[in-house]
Amino acid sequence: MDRYDLLYTLYEEYETDTLRDLQNFVDLFPPVDSRVALEYWEDASDELADRKGDIAQSFAAGETLANIAARATREQTFTALDLHSKYGRSVNALVLDVDETLRSAGQTDNEIPRETLHLLTQLHETGVPIVICTGQTLENVKGFMIQGLGTELVHSGSFSIVYEAGTGVFTPGHGSDTKRLLYETLDEEIQEVFSLVRSRVLTAAPGELRRSLHLQGNEFNVTLKPNFDVGSDAAAEVIDRGLVYLIDLLGRAVAETVEGVDDVGIEVRDVDGDGRDRPTGWARAYYADADPEIADVLAAEDATPDCDVEVVPEPIRERFDRIDVGYYHADAAEIGSLDLDKPTGVDEALDVLEIEDPFVLVMGDSKSDLRVMEWAEEADAGLAAAPRHASESVLEHVRSTDELVYEPGDAGSILRTVSVLNQLSEW
Repeated sequence: MDRYDLLYTLYEEYETDTLRDLQNFVDLFPPVDSRVALEYWEDASDELADRKGDIAQSFAAGETLANIAARATREQTFTALDLHSKYGRSVNALVLDVDETLRSAGQTDNEIPRETLHLLTQLHETGVPIVICTGQTLENVKGFMIQGLGTELVHSGSFSIVYEAGTGVFTPGHGSDTKRLLYETLDEEIQEVFSLVRSRVLTAAPGELRRSLHLQGNEFNVTLKPNFDVGSDAAAEVIDRGLVYLIDLLGRAVAETVEGVDDVGIEVRDVDGDGRDRPTGWARAYYADADPEIADVLAAEDATPDCDVEVVPEPIRERFDRIDVGYYHADAAEIGSLDLDKPTGVDEALDVLEIEDPFVLVMGDSKSDLRVMEWAEEADAGLAAAPRHASESVLEHVRSTDELVYEPGDAGSILRTVSVLNQLSEW
């Protein structure tokens, strides 16, 4: 029998749904101080062992098939089989975004589900390194990953954090390579722009805006966050205004740092947001042209550019070409360096982890994650998966590759598929 027929027989002739229920119960049963509960767990564990034993004795590769049936649905298993037929490789690293990827504000109460954490731990124990790739700060990510996965795993030497969308990489247990500060490699003129914006972003803001926003504690990127619940109407309103303000401030900072730009009419602390000074108009025109979503926000905020992008001076345009403005509805407005992005950070993390021939699973939902997915596709270095509520450009990419789209809050389904893929590769 070939693998397809074996797997078909497995799911057709055995009660695999019951087997998975038992496995999930045994794996995820919370620690409780109850004799009755412990006996219930022991009974389930014994039944699980008996059912897996029956499968193990019925097939030549029985133990592998029993483990597959206990952890993956028929659909997940046959998806894994298709991936194995297509690539013939196992995944040797996980590259994972966090917010709205592993956890979802609307589906998981903004917590990574215990099932997902358990599956990550299992894959890690089989020798698959984990790279968390996020726009969040290092301390924030490190804290909740230790809380969810444990200190031992995070400090295992095969766990890395790409933080602030690629400005730094933190890989505990690697000596002088434990922390790579990638932003220190940027040209001085780019670092100066970020320094100017960071030093002024709150002090130069209008009072009402200053009271409604706070600055995320980044090492390099400049990120404005709302002083309201993320996703709320109040958060959406203040982030939209904050985006306009941040673009204007960036335009002034760039004009200050580019030599040979005369008569730009800059008075940084006299920020009125009317868009009449030339640096403001240049920045609005450039970033509206670069991103339709930003253009829509500018129009809604009565901040439509007062000039065309073609009139932006070449030295200013070249500087804008290296600086990204990110907009996340009702969540954040930020600037980052396009010389440093998530693919750059992931490449550095894989280098520290000594993964020379990567074949990774990339999971994410945003445009910054899409860049990692595109890198993996172009290098023939992995798979891409995304939640159904991801950005349309992300979903378009995922659907055009391996169609690994999952429901919000259900990242575990993809991890189960990868687990089967790796078992098939070892089979």
